Amino acid sequence: MKVTRDTPEQLILAETPWLLGVALVLFILFFVGAGLLVVADGELLGLLFAGMGGGLGFGAFAVFVVRVQVIFDRVEGVVVMRSRSVFGYTEVRHDLADLDGAVLEETTGSKGGTLYRPTLVFARGMSAGRHPVVTAYTNGRGPGRAVEAINRWLAAGERQDTPARLDSAPHKA
Repeated sequence: MKVTRDTPEQLILAETPWLLGVALVLFILFFVGAGLLVVADGELLGLLFAGMGGGLGFGAFAVFVVRVQVIFDRVEGVVVMRSRSVFGYTEVRHDLADLDGAVLEETTGSKGGTLYRPTLVFARGMSAGRHPVVTAYTNGRGPGRAVEAINRWLAAGERQDTPARLDSAPHKA
């Protein structure tokens, strides 16, 4: 995940899997194109090749290419979690006051390595519990940076909410 906006009023994290999306589109085009070339040579088996390759590529695209955006908004007092995929658009709103912070969830991958994902922890309200920001785990540094950014932004807001202390005695007339 990437921080796309970091102001005192708003923090926005986003993940758009461009590389995976482009790779899957090229996969689809290759299989459909090759299948149609075989059909042009008179072999109907090319339709099966194009349909299977293109269909598998489209299925993978539909499942794995999901754009995620998480907006932390102090002005409105909300956390908005948005996702968009081939299947549609979802948006879930949580009260910012109920958010305790973010944690780094980890699991062990199939090859034995540790994988991570950022997760929001809500201790109160209708959203009480853990809410993963993304569904997939990864071994990159992105999840850790996202957790640090969220917790740093939340802590900065807590410091702003405390009243400023006077550094001198009041003026006397």
